[in-house]
Amino acid sequence: MLAAFAKAIGKPPEELRLPAMGFNNSKTPQEIVESFRSVWPESAVYNLPHGNFMALSHEDESPKHPRSIVVLDDIFCIFVGALENIADLRHHYGLPRQATEAMIVIEAYKVLRDRAPYPPDQVVRHLDGKFAFIIFDARTFTLFIARDRDGSVEFQWGMARDGSLICSDDPTIIKEGCGQACGNFPPGCIFINGSGLTNFDHPRHKVRGVVHEDDSGNILSVYFQVDLYTKIPSIPRTGSAANWADAAAAAEVKGE
Repeated sequence: MLAAFAKAIGKPPEELRLPAMGFNNSKTPQEIVESFRSVWPESAVYNLPHGNFMALSHEDESPKHPRSIVVLDDIFCIFVGALENIADLRHHYGLPRQATEAMIVIEAYKVLRDRAPYPPDQVVRHLDGKFAFIIFDARTFTLFIARDRDGSVEFQWGMARDGSLICSDDPTIIKEGCGQACGNFPPGCIFINGSGLTNFDHPRHKVRGVVHEDDSGNILSVYFQVDLYTKIPSIPRTGSAANWADAAAAAEVKGE
């Protein structure tokens, strides 16, 4: 699978760019999707607003980590993997037995967006299984990405030449498309454009980018980890501020 979001929408962490400073070997998002199509000719590509896109192929799919894409109410979701507590989640969200993992996480997102009875980290923490997923709300321009705490599903992210956020479960596509400006999406984390990375087991602590350097001080790679020594100040969830989606949507540039 592959997804690309323009810099103004995706808002990728600037730390992803650090290993590529001084290099210009990354591709444009259009070149990356063409590379994906050439490798996976049977793939389906979904063109989203503002030049964003998602692509999915079932070729070379692992039976343990199947891929799916669902579009409901202008919400696009790519889901890779499987949920072990899918029956309980269907019951919790009032969904039929035919509801897939992608349908469940879309419903969970809609509950958060529209009613926000609890924070997003609590919702993802209740997903038991091996998974990675990407949600894009075409109405609010909200991007919601998550990966299970064990990192069971291959999932990487990076930056294209123009600063767009690129996500894929194909390491070769990411490496060839983003050059050095890429890395593993951190296990156990959520990324929401406008608010950044959060670890769903330690939501009160910051997630920081850590550089790996060689003996000469050149940055070889960047990885993200929880800073257990730094806490994020608690903000009361009152009134309209209780809806995290409002804050994310307000940070977007709808007019662009």
